[in-house]
Amino acid sequence: MINNIKFVIVDVDGVLTDAPIYVDSQGCETKAFSVLDGTGISYLHRVGIKTAIISGRDCNAVIHRAKELGIKDVYQGVKNKIDAYEQLLKKYALRDEEICYIGDDLIDLPILYRVGFSVAVANASPIVKCQSDYVTEARGGYGAVREVAEKILRFQDTWHLIMERYQKPHIHGEKM
Repeated sequence: MINNIKFVIVDVDGVLTDAPIYVDSQGCETKAFSVLDGTGISYLHRVGIKTAIISGRDCNAVIHRAKELGIKDVYQGVKNKIDAYEQLLKKYALRDEEICYIGDDLIDLPILYRVGFSVAVANASPIVKCQSDYVTEARGGYGAVREVAEKILRFQDTWHLIMERYQKPHIHGEKM
């Protein structure tokens, strides 16, 4: 299950964000993203796990955030998410068991039923939580994606590759 994960797909509203949609007086939509989730995505990329976004809504802010994070595959305005999912499987020659999907609502269920590691965020619909392999402690938009990233990396024994950059240097013969 989690050992085989090579690709993580996330929903946006309610997963990468805490779900509110902000619309200004000109009709421009904006979203707030957690830096914790962005860091988790960068950790996945650092060990070779690819990521993608599949969202039912369409928002330019998502394109900008994805570009910042190095997420190359972004599907927006998707009403039948399984179609985008199938495209990703084909594009990367992946099998269901190599995919982790993080969702929060009924539109996510068709993918959650198929993937190797299905995840619901803490604030997900109760039905989605019941159908998922794992439910995060963090709410969507508040580090849930980071939590999943760390879980995958620890389970796959690659967390040490992340930590190498942050280890306290050991200098022989010096005392503080």
